[in-house]
Amino acid sequence: MSQLARVEPKNTIPSLSASENDLNLIHVLENSVYPGAARESIMVAIDYCRAAKLDPLQKPVHIVPMWDDRLKRMRDVIMPGINLYRIQADRSGCYAGVSEPEFGPDVEENLGGVKITYPAWCKVTVKRRLATGEIAEFSAKEMWKENYATKSKDSLAPNKMWGRRPYAQLVKCAESQALRKAFPEISAQPAATETVTVPIEVIDPETGEIVTIHSVCEPEPARPEPVATKATVMEQQVLPEYPAESLEENLPKWRDLIESGRKTADAIIASVQRHARLSAEQIEKIRALAGQDFEEIPAEQVA
Repeated sequence: MSQLARVEPKNTIPSLSASENDLNLIHVLENSVYPGAARESIMVAIDYCRAAKLDPLQKPVHIVPMWDDRLKRMRDVIMPGINLYRIQADRSGCYAGVSEPEFGPDVEENLGGVKITYPAWCKVTVKRRLATGEIAEFSAKEMWKENYATKSKDSLAPNKMWGRRPYAQLVKCAESQALRKAFPEISAQPAATETVTVPIEVIDPETGEIVTIHSVCEPEPARPEPVATKATVMEQQVLPEYPAESLEENLPKWRDLIESGRKTADAIIASVQRHARLSAEQIEKIRALAGQDFEEIPAEQVA
């Protein structure tokens, strides 16, 4: 029998109230946290944080442009960051710390015309306090060649971040994996650092099916836009309400995804809210598919 303690999350960061979801918050996120990101994507990130009772100014999630195989175009995807995993682990009340990273031997290689020195691997250990009071250790070892992000799909050269910080980037990948092993209840979705070179699966809000998307881009690349007027910003931040008939049609498909372990209820909610607004009742129905009890979210926080 598992010794993992089930502890209710400590919601030390209050959810955003409707009054805080205004142009001032969007302006701050646009200029300091998500520079260059589309306003619609920033609004989705705000909704994601509100639903999970997170502070968007701490950047718990990333806005990552990815290639959609079905739509044949790039689109933004909200991805968890390592800060989100750390916050969720701490809220559990069972987090007991993390080790200093261990690195494998240095490797010198020419990748796509770029000469780089990188660690062969990195190992990180996360500690969790069990229900018995004992401290268990969960280690993850990640290989640099399996994680680094390329400049483009046609190049082997590392992108700017992985070329400049080959050690630090791999540490985040190893720590993210270790946190998921130690706290499997927090998420099954890879962090943004781990997914910029590999395909991931997201929910199509129209069909309820899983679709595959790809990315070789860095999170939140600069995409200069002209300064919009207040009226324009207000028009762009409004998303349509998610149709009730679509929800009822997709609930059985999402139940299968949750029961199979391919997606969590929160992951489905985040995917749908990229395109449409979910009401408090709709969110409750999706979360009920997992057979879990969640604190009710006031309608003004999700509409």
